[in-house]
Amino acid sequence: MQLSLNEDQTQILDFIDSLSKPYSTVPMHDTSLALTSEELDRELVENGFLDVMAMEELGAVTAALVVEKLARLPFAIEAAASALVRPIIDPELPRPLCLVEEGKTAGPIRFLRPGATVVVVGESGVRSFTADEGMIAAAQDDTLYAYPVAFLKDLPAELRSHDVSAEDVLRQWRTALAAEAAGQLAAALESVKTYVSERKQFGRPLATFQALRHRLAEAQVATNGVYWMALKAAGTGDAGDAAMAALLAQEAAKRVGYDYHQLMGAMGMTLEHPMHLWTYRLKLLTAELGGRGRHALAAADALWN
Repeated sequence: MQLSLNEDQTQILDFIDSLSKPYSTVPMHDTSLALTSEELDRELVENGFLDVMAMEELGAVTAALVVEKLARLPFAIEAAASALVRPIIDPELPRPLCLVEEGKTAGPIRFLRPGATVVVVGESGVRSFTADEGMIAAAQDDTLYAYPVAFLKDLPAELRSHDVSAEDVLRQWRTALAAEAAGQLAAALESVKTYVSERKQFGRPLATFQALRHRLAEAQVATNGVYWMALKAAGTGDAGDAAMAALLAQEAAKRVGYDYHQLMGAMGMTLEHPMHLWTYRLKLLTAELGGRGRHALAAADALWN
């Protein structure tokens, strides 16, 4: 595995940094549960950042890097499914792309809105439909997801079938989940580090206390592990690697997410600090595709088979 970014990857990430700079912080006095930007989404599409997987010299690893980078923003962007899953189903599918498991469409669906493409993955294969207003029930305003979410009232009578296996889509979905979680973990950790470096107690910054430094170091190790495992899964295209990446991501999100809020003290429980914009998203990701137990079984099956 190549551990250094090539010149193309470095340039792409630099371009994304420049493009997303106006969206790298929360607007003044904003206490929203979720932030979105249609303008940023449009600029990403126009500049081709969500289509890099289709380019042979870039591929899935670069797409995972793009997803990880965008997940660090306080603004929720539908990038993971579009950049890593859509190319193997149909690159022309209208966005936003919403991924749901067959038989499990009752829960909150990220980025669901009229005009969105809903992809249903399961034993019946990979099928899709375009959501219209009559199919959607909006989430309550105080729903703690930090993603724009909505609920499906029902599936339409007819869905479009796609010539791709459900196993391949699940593999890419798990890789996308891990890449997105890696970015959110990194952004949340950076937010905590800034806070404990500035917040003083007993006459000195919280970051100088050894117990806090140890927990932050463990969080950094966990975050790095998710990042590298996501890139490995993208690079190998292996089902076992993808399942392990998703498992590691959800394990890390559950374990260090608690630490992040505890290290922030009472401020970590308010909307005045942007921490929730990453940790609430992570909380929803920890339940995706059946959670840790399901990914562990998938990894075991892939490895032993």
